[in-house]
Amino acid sequence: MEKTEKQKSSVRQRANEIKEYRCKNLIAVIEEPRDIKNIGTIIRNVNALGVEKAYIVDPRKALPDDWQEMREKKSLSKTSVSAIKWSFVKRFDSTEACIEHLERNNFVSIVTSPHIKGRNNVVLDEADYTIYTKLAVWFGNEARGVSDLAVEHSEMCVSIPMFGMIESLNLGTTSGIVLYEVTKQRREYQRKYRWRNNRGLKIDA
Repeated sequence: MEKTEKQKSSVRQRANEIKEYRCKNLIAVIEEPRDIKNIGTIIRNVNALGVEKAYIVDPRKALPDDWQEMREKKSLSKTSVSAIKWSFVKRFDSTEACIEHLERNNFVSIVTSPHIKGRNNVVLDEADYTIYTKLAVWFGNEARGVSDLAVEHSEMCVSIPMFGMIESLNLGTTSGIVLYEVTKQRREYQRKYRWRNNRGLKIDA
């Protein structure tokens, strides 16, 4: 009993310690993933890098609607190394439903995608991810990438620079690289904002 209480206390302490490092108003969206392992890996990345939430577009209904049920799903718990228990995850039946929810809540979407003609295309480390107060970063299906609809509703297409003979990365690796850069920038911005705010200096909107 005493050991259990110590464990709970340790968990609460850790949760309090990392709270200020979480990137507020940042959502990772996984669009129609086919492999449960990839879902688990991205949720693990989401949790480890301090992303606030993960949304999953899941028309096949492979996942339960209820977050608590999702947390208890053994395949997700195993592949996410239990990160599913500490991460807010919401599923949607369609891309349209997810986009509508995001736009209704004033989120701006960006997609991870190779260069797309006619769109605002940027290289990962050359973009500023702090200019949007509420940001959703989309990751596409393992085979076809993000949908045309998601691209149409995005502010920009972000690509990872690659310099080898193989110019592709798996979904889990892509999400880790992209979210690392995005969270690094936003965490630094949040830190500066708190520092300036604490000193009573005016922050430009």
